[in-house]
Amino acid sequence: MQVQPYLFFDGRCEEALEFYRKTLGAEVKMMMRFKENPDTATVGCGPGEGSGPSGESIMHACFKIGDTEVMASDGMAAGKPEFKGFSLSLTAASDAEAQRLFKALGDGGQVQMPMTKTFFASSFGMVADRFGVSWMVIKPTEQ
Repeated sequence: MQVQPYLFFDGRCEEALEFYRKTLGAEVKMMMRFKENPDTATVGCGPGEGSGPSGESIMHACFKIGDTEVMASDGMAAGKPEFKGFSLSLTAASDAEAQRLFKALGDGGQVQMPMTKTFFASSFGMVADRFGVSWMVIKPTEQ
């Protein structure tokens, strides 16, 4: 069994993919726009149907950060998407890398807990990126 995060960006998915590519080295594995949907009978998924996403909007994307695949879309969000009750956690290889990731993710976002040393990590911090996605960046203490 596999569990994967699926993030909905309400019209900002392509911007988010580019941001994660630049800040985290994410690799977009697959991206399909609503206008490319081969099943035009699917309600609300065809180009120009209803008040939903435009044909240029991202219907489905899959991107990879390190060994983890994350899925994303412009659909399924009514208005401003709210990412509450969870965080994505990034484990850095060094304190310098943790600092770099934290700073990059925080550009245009909001620091929730400044990067600091803790009893469980040489570097740990929490930040919401410019899309509202919460991240925990950690460099665990060596065992």
